[in-house]
Amino acid sequence: MKLSGHTVLVTGGSAGVGMALAREFYHRNNQVIICGRNLERLDRAKQEMSNLEIIKCDLTKDDEINRLVETLTDRFSQLSILVNNAGVQENYKFTEIEPKKALAAIDREIMVNFNAVVKLSALCLPILEQKIESGIINISSGLALTPKTSAPVYCATKAAVHIFSQSFRYQMEDEAANVKVFEAILPLVDTEMTKGRGKGKISPQQVADEVFEALKQNNYEIKVGKVKLLIWINRFFPKLAANILRRS
Repeated sequence: MKLSGHTVLVTGGSAGVGMALAREFYHRNNQVIICGRNLERLDRAKQEMSNLEIIKCDLTKDDEINRLVETLTDRFSQLSILVNNAGVQENYKFTEIEPKKALAAIDREIMVNFNAVVKLSALCLPILEQKIESGIINISSGLALTPKTSAPVYCATKAAVHIFSQSFRYQMEDEAANVKVFEAILPLVDTEMTKGRGKGKISPQQVADEVFEALKQNNYEIKVGKVKLLIWINRFFPKLAANILRRS
């Protein structure tokens, strides 16, 4: 896939992996738009990249998703790459969390991590289909393959993104081959979301480097870092893989 001359939207693009991907696209001669809930972070990103476009958007709200797509249609109709990166992770035990608080956390994880991915893919497709070459890049996790104890809903949403990416790719291959569907399966990355969790983290920049190398080669299922080893272990020693991730 060509990696310059695109108009790119990165959700959750003001920090972490999203910021690293946005920065790479920006420095490769693309028009880059990022969206997020935190206007202060969006403004900081624009201070670093003066031609960056920023849009405040809460992906848990359908009206804001619709306004985001309306903005893309009106102002950025050349959109050719959608990066579904935004994600949240809650760590709690259902036996301990107060029920109403659990419902709020559940809704937020499902809405941001999965619903927004599906909705933006569907709503942006009419724009993407018009381009000679376009792409959707979904960010998932090794936890989609085998989960950990402390984040059951997060793991389930990433498993859903994994399967959705495969099925949506099949549809595009059959009906709109100019729209390429990629999935980047990440290991533990050193971001604000993972602060205080786990060891052996990789940097957001390493994620961006591996993702861009894979995009060049049209490698649609991008296994980043230790995910390659995890997949091998899970194939031949599934119980070992489950035990490794269970307490991660």
